[in-house]
Amino acid sequence: MATSSSTVLHCDVLVVGAGPAGLASAQAALQGRQIVILLDDNPRAGGQIWRQGPFHALPPIAKHYLSVLSEDTLTYLPGCKVITVDSQCVTVATASQYRIIHYQRIILCTGAKEKLLPFPGWTLPGVTGAGGLQALIKNGLPMTDEHVVIAGSGPLLLAVAETVNKAGGNVVGIIEQAPLYRLVAFGLRLIRWPEKLRQAITLMPLKNYYKNSIVLGVETSIAGKLTGVYIRHKGRKQKLSCTRLACGFGLRPNTELAQLFGCLLDEQGNIQVDTWQQTTIPSVYAAGECTGIGGSELALCEGFIAGFAASDEYALAEAWQQKRIKWRRFTAAVAQTFKLNEEITQSLPPDTLICRCEDVSLKELESFQNWHSAKMATRCGMGACQGKICSAILHDIKHWAIPSPRIPLSPVSLETLAEEFPFQEGQEAELGKENPSRR
Repeated sequence: MATSSSTVLHCDVLVVGAGPAGLASAQAALQGRQIVILLDDNPRAGGQIWRQGPFHALPPIAKHYLSVLSEDTLTYLPGCKVITVDSQCVTVATASQYRIIHYQRIILCTGAKEKLLPFPGWTLPGVTGAGGLQALIKNGLPMTDEHVVIAGSGPLLLAVAETVNKAGGNVVGIIEQAPLYRLVAFGLRLIRWPEKLRQAITLMPLKNYYKNSIVLGVETSIAGKLTGVYIRHKGRKQKLSCTRLACGFGLRPNTELAQLFGCLLDEQGNIQVDTWQQTTIPSVYAAGECTGIGGSELALCEGFIAGFAASDEYALAEAWQQKRIKWRRFTAAVAQTFKLNEEITQSLPPDTLICRCEDVSLKELESFQNWHSAKMATRCGMGACQGKICSAILHDIKHWAIPSPRIPLSPVSLETLAEEFPFQEGQEAELGKENPSRR
């Protein structure tokens, strides 16, 4: 089937991801007099931190950056996923059609994924990721009469607790694995970042904050409904009654699209970039959490640098360098404070599920040395998520290399695949000659 002209787009700069980094990149590229296409896989721009929803009011700074969507020289494509990449073009798909976008330079602002780590009961109803629960609430999930335990590590736990409280839920406990001495040292260092100090004072709960604690398992009713969470606090096992458990152990950079382009990653698994946010592929830039977890302030700085550099406006890009240094120092302080305790991944019971799609437990994977051999023998990673969750978990638990992404990058309809990769006339006959068993 021939591609119609209406499904082929051209631009100077293509920005993938409409979170803070993507919005800043688009704004900078427009200021550099570029024709810009901004696409995002969510139905509304803003990313996770500025997620728009029926019961969530956006802060003024978010409204300021979201105003870029009304610019005449910007084409905004929501609900749009990249499925293939090629030289200077990508193929993207929406629910109803696909498009081919040709660009001169591309900026990857693909953000991060929630870091999920297993524990007994982590796959049961009522248990979600911390960021996942926050997204659900912003999209309208009712929280009245819900009793919530929020566990894991990092500042996100406090932000999720605030979201739960504002939605009418009751936070019965925040379970933070970092020890008290690191939290106190981090609080003292926040004097260097006054805005973050004010935020921490506002969010820090006066009660039900369990430091140096981890989740051991969950309790459910006969009907399978979550009724409680078992934690280890001060060396003792303790139960907290709840109806929901939200667990998050930080974030992982989303690098799959960059890997398809052939961009190199650094030792921490982030997209490797230079001073101008340029990757190891000259026409590809990257900004935001995919280049290192650092929060919205750092993402904005990197987005402006990438957008200006992709527009050859290096003087304007350089003006953001000092701000980027400031927020990278904050990022390093956060990483040092909330470094995960090895016990979380190294003391799991053998029957803990690792692959929730195919019900593969930890003990079933013990005899394997790498991802490929385990997948072939146990079907681990062959379920609905195609290994996106369990491969990352096994990277943390067994230090296996995360498998390289494959095309199509996102789920896509057979109709779209047929249009994107059509058989040439006579090709099917040739395939039949090579493999007679197909006839």
